Amino acid sequence: MTVPNALTIDVEEWFHVCGLSGAPAPPPAEERVGAAVERILGLLTDGGVKATFFVLGCVAEQHPALVPAIAAAGHEIASHGWSHRLVTDLSPAEFRDEIRRTGDLLERQAGRRPTGFRAPQWSLCRKRTPWAFPILRQEGYRYDASLSPLPFVGDRQGPRGPHAIDTPAGRLVEIPPLVTPTPFGNLPTGGGWGFRFFPERIITATIRRLNRRGMPAVLFLHPREVDPEGPRLPLPPLRSFVAYGPRCSAEGRLRTLVRQFEFTTLAHVVDVWDTA
Repeated sequence: MTVPNALTIDVEEWFHVCGLSGAPAPPPAEERVGAAVERILGLLTDGGVKATFFVLGCVAEQHPALVPAIAAAGHEIASHGWSHRLVTDLSPAEFRDEIRRTGDLLERQAGRRPTGFRAPQWSLCRKRTPWAFPILRQEGYRYDASLSPLPFVGDRQGPRGPHAIDTPAGRLVEIPPLVTPTPFGNLPTGGGWGFRFFPERIITATIRRLNRRGMPAVLFLHPREVDPEGPRLPLPPLRSFVAYGPRCSAEGRLRTLVRQFEFTTLAHVVDVWDTA
């Protein structure tokens, strides 16, 4: 049986970088998300692939035609929160307000309330934000895609495949992103800078190993990763590389992978896994 993998897009602007003091507010002429999402939609149409778009509420509000266009193409609309603030910087009340506000807006724009959530910069944590998981269930979310098995931004010893998180409000399905295990730790090959930096053969081999074990691979990208000539915030070199990666597009690599593997939405992956 073919194992369905998932392709996911975190819909945010090029200046949405976590942990900065103050929120950058570039002029409208510097907004790039609309054109980049249009490019991604074209790539998905060419490959006959459906994907999950984790949309920031503030971006959906600023670009009200964006979510309807994504939904009209048959893709899943999920929540990326409202402000792109780390969940660890929010109180439980602020977190609930963010996901409820985002869910309300996405439901109005897409005609369906989101059931999936991904935190900015993988900032949900079993130890630091245990209160967030029952809030997600209480607000109607079925799955989360925020627990990355990586050091510094996640739990490097965390599960690499789908698993259940039991909360007082009910069960939440957790779907981590793809990483490649090595003797020195997991590598971030499933998206971001790592997806464009590490050799393609490492990524394809990791996907095949997971699929042979009956587990899905979850890839992720940001619109700015198909817009390599776009502007960047003036950050220290290492911080800039982690936020933006190399000046190359993820588009060619994505086109290659969608020809080799089956990709679908995260909601469908959850359906398959949760009933297996």
